[in-house]
Amino acid sequence: MKQDATRNAAYTVDCEDYVHVVEFNPFESGDSGNLIAYGGSNYVVIGLCTFQEEEADIEGIQYKTLRTFHHGVRVDGIAWSPETKLDSLPPVIKFCTSAADMKIRLFTSDLQDKNEYKVLEGHSDFINDLVFHPKEGHEIASVSDDHTCRYVASVTTTFVNYWRMLPSSAGFALSCQHFIETVVSLGPDFAGATLADGLMVAEKNGTIRFYDLMAQQAILSLQSEQTPLMSAHWCLKNTFKVGAVAGNDWIIWDITRSSYPQETRPVHTDRAHLFR
Repeated sequence: MKQDATRNAAYTVDCEDYVHVVEFNPFESGDSGNLIAYGGSNYVVIGLCTFQEEEADIEGIQYKTLRTFHHGVRVDGIAWSPETKLDSLPPVIKFCTSAADMKIRLFTSDLQDKNEYKVLEGHSDFINDLVFHPKEGHEIASVSDDHTCRYVASVTTTFVNYWRMLPSSAGFALSCQHFIETVVSLGPDFAGATLADGLMVAEKNGTIRFYDLMAQQAILSLQSEQTPLMSAHWCLKNTFKVGAVAGNDWIIWDITRSSYPQETRPVHTDRAHLFR
């Protein structure tokens, strides 16, 4: 697929070092949805973006750095907590990171005097992805090349609750997961099954599994029919839709219809790595 080389960035932010990961806050609460976090070799920066559609006196985009957090090791992943609120007094900034030392760090700040973090340990290999529960933010899940998905209450300092998933094929790895807070009726192909507080785990071998957190077992799976599957996302606003990238294509499923893709299209000539 021919890439369009004529597009230029509408806005740029100068960074002191390499940027390894960037995440907008996906939760909309006041100005909180305009928060952005990016991580480098030993820091995480929290910033606020304001767009022309929101403020008439702004041309294009306006960016402001709110806080820089020392991290001490390369940042590989960032996940925002729904507890983050800029319109509260005091404001609450809460997010967690995965790092090159195979640890998760949970940061909490009021952008003033309170700046705390704690370390969650338990993985024995690189962490591929992590996420908060999108409703309350009291739980964190993560997946790793150690072939485990771990699920923990964010108020603890160790992975108390987790289950191990054994390799299903050579080169098995976990790449992405997402919580959902609503009950999803899975349709006639999965009669009688529901998914409440489920967890989606995507594997690089092209399989996406949905787990019941209470029973700690898989109740549904999807197949991409392409490898490697690098990233997947469960839509929070339309819970029947799941998207992913595998090989050079993006893929869309409707889980009420089939375990096989509803739509597949080429997107990158040199593999796609992230899907939202």
